[in-house]
Amino acid sequence: MLVKTYSAVVNGLDVTTVTIEVSTTPGSQFHLTGLGDEAVREGRNRVIAAMENNGYEFPIMDITINMAPADIRKAGTGFDLPFALGLLQATGNMSVNLDGYMFVGELSLDGSLLPVKGILPISIQARKEQFKGLIVPKANAREAAVVNRLKVYGMDSMAQVVRFLKGEEQVEPTIVDTRREFYEQQSDYPLDYSDVRGQESVKRALEVAAAGGHNLIMVGPPGSGKSMMAKRLPSILPPLTLSESLETTQIHSVAGILKQGTSLITQRPFRAPHHTISEVALVGGGVNPMPGEISMAHNGVLFCDELPEFNKHTLEVLRQPLEDHQINISRAKYSITYPCNFMFVASMNPCPCGYYGDPTHHCVCTPTQRQRYLNKISGPLLDRIDIQCEISPVPFKDLSKLEPGEPSSAIRERVMRARALQTERYKDVRGVHCNAQMTERMIHQYAEPDEEGFERLRDAMERLSLSARAYSRILKVARTIADLAASPTVRAEHIGEAISYRKLDRADWAELVL
Repeated sequence: MLVKTYSAVVNGLDVTTVTIEVSTTPGSQFHLTGLGDEAVREGRNRVIAAMENNGYEFPIMDITINMAPADIRKAGTGFDLPFALGLLQATGNMSVNLDGYMFVGELSLDGSLLPVKGILPISIQARKEQFKGLIVPKANAREAAVVNRLKVYGMDSMAQVVRFLKGEEQVEPTIVDTRREFYEQQSDYPLDYSDVRGQESVKRALEVAAAGGHNLIMVGPPGSGKSMMAKRLPSILPPLTLSESLETTQIHSVAGILKQGTSLITQRPFRAPHHTISEVALVGGGVNPMPGEISMAHNGVLFCDELPEFNKHTLEVLRQPLEDHQINISRAKYSITYPCNFMFVASMNPCPCGYYGDPTHHCVCTPTQRQRYLNKISGPLLDRIDIQCEISPVPFKDLSKLEPGEPSSAIRERVMRARALQTERYKDVRGVHCNAQMTERMIHQYAEPDEEGFERLRDAMERLSLSARAYSRILKVARTIADLAASPTVRAEHIGEAISYRKLDRADWAELVL
C-alpha cells in the first residue's frame, strides 16, 4: 500500500515542500530514503515507540519511506508526525484523507507533540502551496498563525491529530491578528540613555550613527562606558516595521531561539558575541546549516566588545557581509544565503593595558606593543566603519549629577526625522534606505558640500594626512549630520563634525591622544 503525506524542509530561509511516501510490502525491513540526517533517521524509533504506547500495532513488514525531492538534504525532527500518520494509514491502523494538510512536529515516546524550529517560514510555504491546513505542535501554533489566509491547527499529541482527521474531535484553528499583535507587543526598550551621565560627544556620535545607519567604533579606556552606551543603541533606532519584524522572526525561528509562545519579534535585535566566537558561529553554517550571529542581528545591532581580542581571521569574514548585507555560505553539500543587514558597533582599548592617554592611569605599554595591538584591526575592515569616536573617563562632577541624561525617546525622535528624509530621498533607488548605503555616484549627487565645506575637507585631508578611504566616509556622515539639522545642503559645519569622527584614519592613528 502506498500513502502520501506532506511536510517541509528549511534550508537557510528557503523552504521546500516535501512529499513523504510510505510503502508497505511483505517482509521485515525498514528503509528510509531521501537524504535524511541522523535526527530524521532516529525518528523511526520515536515513531515506533509512540505508536505502540498509544495502542497501535506496528506490523512486521517491509516499510519504505521516501522523502521527495530526494536530492535535497533533510534535517531536524519535524518529520516525526508525518512519518507516523503515513505509517498508521499504510498499515491499516486508520483510514482518513491526508490530502490538503501539511504536517510538522516532533514526537515524544508517549505520542505528545514537541515544538520544532523554523515553523514561520514553513507556514509561509504552506500558504504559498495553498494547503488547506497546517498541523503543528501547540507550542508552535501562534508562531505559525502569524501567516494569514492559512488555517493553523495546534495539537497536543499524535492521538489528537488522528481524532481530528477522523472527525471525532473538533479543533479550532489558531487565529492571530498579526498587525494588532505587532503594535500591541511593541514596547519601550528596557535600557535608556537617560542612565548615562556625561559623554555627550559620544552620545552625539551614536545619534549620528543611528540616523544614517553608519557603523561605529568607540576607543577608550576600561570603565569609560563603551559597552553601556552600545547596549542602549537599539533604544534610539527607528522601530521595526511589520515586514522587518516578520523577516527577523523567521531568522530567529530557524535558529531555534524564538521564545515559546512568541509570535513576532517587535524590538530590534542586539547581539554581542564573545571574542572567542568561531567563524562558523559568527557567519553561520555548520554540518546542519544554521544562521550565525550576524544574521541573528539582522535589522538590529551587532556589538563586538574588545574588538582586537577577536581572532583576526574571524573579523575578516565580516568584510563581505558588511558590504553586501547578506552572507553566502557554500559547502560541499549545500549552498545557502542568509540576510544580515545590521549596524556594526565595536569598542576597543587604545592599548593592551587599556590606559594609554588616560590622565588618571599610567600606561605600561611600549609604542611597539600599542602598534601591534591596533594593527589587529585590518585596514579593509576599518574602511567599513564610518564613525570612529574617542571616549575619555567620565569626570566625577558628571557622575555625581542627580538629574538624568537626555532620554532615548527624545533622541529617537530626531533620528526618525532624519530617516524620514532619507526614505524620501532614496525612494526610487532599490536597496538603499539610508545614507550609509550610498554608492559613490549617489555621494556626488546628494552629499557634495558647498564651497566652504569643500575647502575645509581639502584642508583636513592634507593637514591631518587622512587616507583616501576617509573621503567618501566623511561625506556620508556629513550628509547624515545635515539631515539631523534638516539642511538640504551639506555645509562646512557638517563637514567639520564628520571629520572629527575619523581620528583612527589618520596616518598617525597609532599615536592617538585621548
